[in-house]
Amino acid sequence: MTSQTLLLLVAVLVVTVAFLLCRTLQGGRPSPGEGAEIERLRDRVRRIAESEERYRSLVEATTELIVQRDSLGRITFANAGFGCLVGTDAFALVGSTVEVPCLEHGPMAEGPDGVRRIERRLAPVNGPPRWFSFIEMPVVGSDGQTQWLHAGSDITGRIEAARSLDEALSRAEAANVAKSRFLATVSHEFRTPLNGILGMADLVLDTGLDAEQRTYVEAVRTSGKALLSLIDGILDFSRIESGRLDLAAAPFDLAALAEGVVELLAPRAQDKGIEIALDLGEDFAGAVIGDADRVRQILVNLAGNAVKFTQTGGVGIEIARTEDGVALTVRDTGPGIPPERIPHLFEEFEQGDGSASRRHEGTGLGLAITRRLVARMGGRIETESLVGQGSRFTAILPLAEDASAPPPEPVSLNGRRVLIVAQSPFQAPYLARRLVRAGARAEVVSIEAGALAALATQPFDAVIADRSLGDSTVRTLARAAKGHGVRCSLVLLSPFDRREFGAPGAAGFDGYLIKPVRARSLLDRLKAPASSPSAAAEPAVDAPSEPAPRSGARVLLAEDNPINALLATKALERLGATVVPARDGLEAVALFEDGRFDLALVDIRMPGLDGLETARRIRALEAARGARRLHLVALTANAGREDERAAQAAGFDDFLPKPLNLRALPALLDRRSDAA
Repeated sequence: MTSQTLLLLVAVLVVTVAFLLCRTLQGGRPSPGEGAEIERLRDRVRRIAESEERYRSLVEATTELIVQRDSLGRITFANAGFGCLVGTDAFALVGSTVEVPCLEHGPMAEGPDGVRRIERRLAPVNGPPRWFSFIEMPVVGSDGQTQWLHAGSDITGRIEAARSLDEALSRAEAANVAKSRFLATVSHEFRTPLNGILGMADLVLDTGLDAEQRTYVEAVRTSGKALLSLIDGILDFSRIESGRLDLAAAPFDLAALAEGVVELLAPRAQDKGIEIALDLGEDFAGAVIGDADRVRQILVNLAGNAVKFTQTGGVGIEIARTEDGVALTVRDTGPGIPPERIPHLFEEFEQGDGSASRRHEGTGLGLAITRRLVARMGGRIETESLVGQGSRFTAILPLAEDASAPPPEPVSLNGRRVLIVAQSPFQAPYLARRLVRAGARAEVVSIEAGALAALATQPFDAVIADRSLGDSTVRTLARAAKGHGVRCSLVLLSPFDRREFGAPGAAGFDGYLIKPVRARSLLDRLKAPASSPSAAAEPAVDAPSEPAPRSGARVLLAEDNPINALLATKALERLGATVVPARDGLEAVALFEDGRFDLALVDIRMPGLDGLETARRIRALEAARGARRLHLVALTANAGREDERAAQAAGFDDFLPKPLNLRALPALLDRRSDAA
């Protein structure tokens, strides 16, 4: 109900009351009916007045400014708030066209009923400018003409808070960009000297060193690799945190990837006297689609953590399909984690032992990165642990099967009986599971007496004995196996055991298996007919052969850092290549114009002309000449995926991150030979 309506009702009542009073004065006392009517009208006037007061109080409480204007802009009504805004009594404003200066217009919206909502920043006579949210609506005035009612509320606090938040967000985004740029720069500056440290350590280790010198150089290389892993962890965490981590979606062999991770971590585990083993589930076969590098990183982080904290026993990795995808499970026999520490494990810079006296080094970023990678893939990670009994970490990833990949050829060992003799928390049970899946019957015993009793009472086709039981024990088992007519006897060896144990045939075995055992190696050994130890032997995995020199390769090396240039030059010359150095991109392009090269290694960051522009100019010269395509390899301390994409876009064929892996150089020379 508007003020005009209330005034009209009051006026009607006043006129009616006045008429009745005139009747009373003319005719004396009113009749009983007229008296009652007067009382009813008085009561009605009182209720209307109370209603108007409530209406006015409600409007004043919820609306600071009220002003109504006619079609000519003249004020027909204004409240005290509007009067304060212009510094004049509200009643004195009626009939005037006073306006409040508007400094800024905000958003405006108009509804279907003609009501408009608009925000304005007004400048009062006294005090700082204020923001108001107005509702503007047409109303019918007392003269029957359309007028506009403006009701506004002060929203200065909300507007300033929103703008402060926007400014803070902008500053945070700018700081994030600056941080990413800083980390990329620092990464490059760290990796460049690390490339020299690690590369030169590798070169020195290939020279004639005595035992003491070799120990010192290996310590330098180990410390350099530890520093490199810390840098990689910090950069990965930064990329994930800033949302700059892209995930690939390509087919890859998860079984082969997991076996590679286990073999990568095996030397570290075996140095500590613990085992590491892998078990692939029965229903796991073929390739999956996802980001192989990030899955490898997840597995390395989880399994590497388990190896680091486990002092006795071992670490087991299990891969199986679930309803939600693929489950990567890492179990260990380590000290376990107190329940109150588990919720904090995946936080940044946290470790299982948060005390100042903790025994293990590291940034505490591994599990934080793992959790974010798993979440980025749409998966989840689960943890169980008991103090003194070890821990279990499971990453469940939604990796789809690659339907185009052919399934692996099944291997059947139906009817075979295999005795496994080992004190092993993971490797022996995993071998038994794999044999059972292939149709064999497997029995695991942990002591010599139990194995001899089993051989004496049951027929077996094969015996697998773990050398960690002791040389005397495994040799006794080999003789007993032969004595009971066992067709095939194999000894389990670590790469370190392989050197010390000597030829398996001399100990009475038909062959050996290197730990951690690949599933295919196990099945091939047991499926093959009995043969000489040399035929059954698996090549040792820990003693890479010296690469044969490649003669005749002419290599252009563009590297401005003299130490890194010396490192790459010596490594290539050892492979029989002729190296032509260039100190920057301009010199590299000039050398390319004047000579013929089989391979070019070009650093991305160089003064004058960077590596990307160098590659573009070389490709342009090739196109102009119609020349054979030179194999271009990018060298960079910025090892991100975006850096690799930029190198490919510039025309590079391969990408080598620093610190430079010298073992990758022979393959590059081979590839150059194939291309030629």
